[in-house]
Amino acid sequence: MVTNARTSAVADARTPTDSRTPAGAGKRLRQGSPKKRAAIARAAFELFVAQGVAGTSVDAIAAEAGVSKRTVYDYYGSKERLFLSVIEDAEAAYAEQFADILDRTLGEVDGTDGTDGTDDLEAALVRFGRELGTTVARSVGRAAAIRLVITEAAHFPVLLDRWRGPGIEQRALAERLGALAERGVLAVPDPVEAAAHFGALVTSSVNHRSLFGVVPVGDAEIERIVVSGVRAFLLAYGPHRPAP
Repeated sequence: MVTNARTSAVADARTPTDSRTPAGAGKRLRQGSPKKRAAIARAAFELFVAQGVAGTSVDAIAAEAGVSKRTVYDYYGSKERLFLSVIEDAEAAYAEQFADILDRTLGEVDGTDGTDGTDDLEAALVRFGRELGTTVARSVGRAAAIRLVITEAAHFPVLLDRWRGPGIEQRALAERLGALAERGVLAVPDPVEAAAHFGALVTSSVNHRSLFGVVPVGDAEIERIVVSGVRAFLLAYGPHRPAP
C-alpha cells in the first residue's frame, strides 16, 4: 500500500535524527509569537547564507529580525540550535514540495497506455522529473540551503549523519517505484537503490548543470536532461530487465 507521500515526508523531515545535545538544549525554550519566530528564522537563514554561521552574530540576527537578542535566545537557545532549526525547516519545506509533485505525477500511474486514460510510465516519469528538475533548478531558497549545508557540514556532524543514508525524498520515491514493480511495470529488485539511480540521472544532473541554482537552466535543457535520464532509467529498470 502506497501512503500519501506528503504526509509521511513532512513527518519524517521533522523527526530528530541525532541524539546529541546541541548548545543551549538544556534551557526551556519559548514558542512565543509565530510571527517573531518566522522573522528570526528568515533573518538567520539570509545571514547564514551570506556570512556563514561563524561569521553571523546573534546581535545581527536580532537586528535583522527586529527583535531583541534575548528573544532569539528565548526562542532557540543558541545560534547553533537556530541554525539546525533553519535547516530542518528548509528540509521539511522541500520534502513537502517533493511529496506534492510525487503524488500529482506518479500517484495514479499503472504503466498502461490507452484505454483506461492513465499516463504511460515513461510519460509520467518524465512529467515527475520535469517538475522536480524545474523546482531544483529555479528554487533560490533550496539552492541556498544546499550550499549552506555543504559549507557547514564539517562543523555540524548531525548534518553529515543525515546525508549518510537514504533521505526522505529517496525513501518516498522508493516506495512509489516499489509499488510500480509490484504491478509488473518495472523490474526493481532494490527500490531504494533504484530511487538513488533515478535521482542521479535526473535531479542530480540538473543540480550539476545549474551549479546548485547559480547558473540559469532553460526549459529545453531541463527537458533534454530529464528525457535522457528517464530513458536511461527505464533501460535499467524496465519490465524487460532480467531477474537477478
